[in-house]
Amino acid sequence: MRIASFNINGIKARLPRLKEWLEETRPTVACLQEIKTMDEGFPADEFEAIGYKAIWHGQKGFNGVAILADGIEPKEIQRGLGIDGPKEGEGEQARYLEADVNGVRICNLYLPNGNPHPGPKFDYKLAWMEKLRERTRQIWDDEVPAVVLGDFNVIPEDKDVWSVRAMADDALMQPESRDHYARFLSDGWTDAIDTLNPRGGVWTFWDYQAGAWQRDHGFRIDHLLLSPELADRMTAAGVDKAYRGREKSSDHTPVWVDLRD
Repeated sequence: MRIASFNINGIKARLPRLKEWLEETRPTVACLQEIKTMDEGFPADEFEAIGYKAIWHGQKGFNGVAILADGIEPKEIQRGLGIDGPKEGEGEQARYLEADVNGVRICNLYLPNGNPHPGPKFDYKLAWMEKLRERTRQIWDDEVPAVVLGDFNVIPEDKDVWSVRAMADDALMQPESRDHYARFLSDGWTDAIDTLNPRGGVWTFWDYQAGAWQRDHGFRIDHLLLSPELADRMTAAGVDKAYRGREKSSDHTPVWVDLRD
């Protein structure tokens, strides 16, 4: 069973690349972030045509998450964490979707970026992480085999960024962001990519600006956190780096974990 995460950065703009990746790698479950479309605009038929069933939680022009499963419809458990956006009266943003697929709880998230820091957007990021931890503790207590995955917008350690100095003032690397992420690990969740790449140097994002891709100036912000039941079943985990170099690609690249039955 391969479970993957891909911040697609606009599903309509990246649809050819997304379908390419799905057909070439065939993950059992594919979690998408930043679909950037309202619910009625989600191209479910395109995925049905290649064998994937989907559920999604959209928002006009921003955010949005989806879960695709190969040959089986994900059973939705929860959408949203019950926390409003940073603007007064904004309501909840489309950032969280949870479902069961083949006996595994899939928790797909697009965590707030938090910039500029300091400010209300950074405060919202930290509050959102607290809400997420509340939810993951509930899942933990239920002893459900689970993976919490997606774009966390957190660079966990210095080894996860091409230049600590270049990113020092960014919300992704602030001590508060890192501390909140570390709490998930202290709760017992296993960072799949880090576990198999303990020296770091693995990137999942390269900015479109300043030749970041060509110079390999990237960092790791897309993560897969496994419950103990799934950590014991992990056989491999990796990053599909080559997809970042294709024409009209997302600025992220897919990350995945393989689990034995």
